[in-house]
Amino acid sequence: MNNKYYSKDEALQKAKQYCAYQERCHAEVKDKLYSFGQNKKDVDELLSELISDNYLNEERFAIMYAGGKFRMKQWGRVKIQYSLKQKQVSPYCIKKALAAIDESDYKRTLAKLFEQKLKTLKGEKNIFIKKRKLQDHLIQKGYETDLIRGLISSI
Repeated sequence: MNNKYYSKDEALQKAKQYCAYQERCHAEVKDKLYSFGQNKKDVDELLSELISDNYLNEERFAIMYAGGKFRMKQWGRVKIQYSLKQKQVSPYCIKKALAAIDESDYKRTLAKLFEQKLKTLKGEKNIFIKKRKLQDHLIQKGYETDLIRGLISSI
């Protein structure tokens, strides 16, 4: 972290650049402002200014984050929800972000991951071990157990 002290105006400019570079959650920006040597009162004022100038928008961050993790890393809703909670995103924004993931894309991605993992288990003779490995893999990716069971029962 950067331990240089910035004036309130300098900190605001730095925070604007930080937020403009990529979407950020409130907690990340708050930590950054504290690293600029700002006190709690100033941090709160700067945060509200960033929000009113639309540099910081938690709902927009949550939707972008969820969409990115789903498309790039093929994470399921459970893992995305957990990760957003870790970033101290509000439950309302988490709900909006998860709702923004297209249901048909979601199921198609889950089916694709299922098929890919199934191909790697061709040599596994024991059907119970095969099903267990499939289930564990998809749970680890963050998909819901009821959707996973529906796929596994088709084997």
